[in-house]
Parts: sequence; C-alpha cells; structure tokens
Amino acid sequence: MRPQNPTRLSDLPEDGPRHWYAAYTKPCHEKRVAEHLEIRGVDLFLPLYRSTRRWNNGRTVTLERPLFPNYVFVHIPASRRVRVLELSSILSIAGTSREPTPLPDEDIERLRSGLLQVNAEPHPVLIVGERVRIRRGPLEGLHGIISRLKNQFRVVLTLDLIMKSVAVEVCADDTEPVGEPESSYRAMAACAH
Repeated sequence: MRPQNPTRLSDLPEDGPRHWYAAYTKPCHEKRVAEHLEIRGVDLFLPLYRSTRRWNNGRTVTLERPLFPNYVFVHIPASRRVRVLELSSILSIAGTSREPTPLPDEDIERLRSGLLQVNAEPHPVLIVGERVRIRRGPLEGLHGIISRLKNQFRVVLTLDLIMKSVAVEVCADDTEPVGEPESSYRAMAACAH
C-alpha cells in the first residue's frame, strides 16, 4: 500500500530517468539544504574542502566549506524538480529559463570518486585576456594578463615604462583575478603569442 502523502522523494514512483542537476542555494545555506534534501530522500552531492581560518582572537579553526559555493548537486528525474525547489533555501536549478539543464552524469561521478583522492579548493575561473596578480612564488605581487591556457598556463608581464613584455609559466593556483579582461591592442597581441 502506497502512502497517501509521501514526504520522501525515494517513496515516490519514478518519472523518467534521473540526472544530476545543480541546485543554486542562498549564500551559506549549502549544508542546511543538504540536510533537508537527505530528510526528503533526495540523492545529493555536496563536495566539501577544509579551510583553516584565524579568528580575531588569534584562535585557528579548520572549517569544512562547500567546494562549489551556493551549489548542491541533486540526482532526480526532471519531473521532480518542484519537490527540490520547495525548499526555501534553494533559489533555482541551473539551466535555461524554462528547463533545468542536466549535468553529465560521468562528470559528477568522476568528481565524487576523484575528489576523495586529491586536495581541492575553489579557484576563480580564469580566461585568456584576464588581468591577474601572481600571489605566490618568486614573482609574487606582479600583475599580468593570461595569454594561454592550453597545455601550459602563461601570464604576460609588461613593464609599461619601457613597453616590453615577457611571458612566464606559472601555476594557475598561484594567480588571482584582479579585474576585467584587458581589451587593449597590447593584450590582444599578448594573447596571440
């Protein structure tokens, strides 16, 4: 006998194949959303990473924070998205204005298994032409423009006074964005090399 008013998604009959979707949450609500989804029987994935912070009183604490801030991945049939969106802390499911867009199942499964084997932390998206600051290493503090992302990560450093540039290979983790992509001729020429 089927329950009259099922509250768990897993208690409901399947309506088509299940896919992974990215549920967009209110800021800092990812863990709370995950708890509520688990109560509802929703298969989910919330990758976390450890972050060490120093408080004003000098105490150091290790926190578990979401690897993808504001997102919880849910494995549901598309027809059950309303059940997920009923949670007040979920703002939307990523996709077009009318339909959620499923994520490749293989990608999420690779993340689920692979993240257990590596040390991962969030990193800003970097694009060719973007201005970055080198934050670690012998070139720390210098600013440049990303010129290539294919096989090697290169940053073009320019000495404006003498109008000379040099491309250096750096680790992407040692850079951080500092502004909008450069639109000048100099930046375009640097990106072409």
